[in-house]
Amino acid sequence: MPRAPAKPATPLHGTADAPRRARRMSAEQAAAFIRALAVANPAPETELVYETPFTLLVAVVLSAQTTDAAVNKCTPALFAAAPTPAAMAALEAEGIAPYIRRIGLWQGKAKNVAALAAQLVEKHGGEVPRDRAALEALPGVGRKTANVVLNVAFGENTMAVDTHIFRLGNRTGLAPGRTPREVEDGLIQRCPPELLRDAHHWLILHGRYVCKARAPECWRCVAAAHCNYRDKVLAPPAR
Repeated sequence: MPRAPAKPATPLHGTADAPRRARRMSAEQAAAFIRALAVANPAPETELVYETPFTLLVAVVLSAQTTDAAVNKCTPALFAAAPTPAAMAALEAEGIAPYIRRIGLWQGKAKNVAALAAQLVEKHGGEVPRDRAALEALPGVGRKTANVVLNVAFGENTMAVDTHIFRLGNRTGLAPGRTPREVEDGLIQRCPPELLRDAHHWLILHGRYVCKARAPECWRCVAAAHCNYRDKVLAPPAR
């Protein structure tokens, strides 16, 4: 079985993406904020391309510290060559690496994908487990990745906090927190229960395309009226 490297911590602090915390929204504000996103995008989906829980798991592992678009450029050929855990494990890290050289941290990711595929075969009969502890025990899989797989592949009401959602939760006051787990717990507590499954997608897409790290585009935010960000940009910059 391939040996996996230690799981790297995802840096959310001390970067340009580090958020400035706003005053916490009231429960009514928080619900209204999420409902506004829901109305604007009633059927949100992940931007990662996948076919099965296994290919979703691999795509999410590969997406760490890189963009979904970059991952989507390399995974079609990889998944054609190795669509199952057994086939991926057979490739080993050396066989996986050529498919993913265009994405960041590809050497470590190749080792992790080979190792997690081997573990799926050896411990789970070649199936992706619908269990948080079992998922987080896989090489390269942390809480965020497990939450994405549980949500997207298995329909569970989880909240995966990446840099976009961490920033948004703090900047808007929706769920301020010093750590991703604090933001996750705050979002789960404050999101209307019937909207929780899709809320991860609404928030990540909003953070990716509207509430951006360096230049939030508040003038086109459908939830701006409910947001506590103190430095709202209410008009686009002059050209």
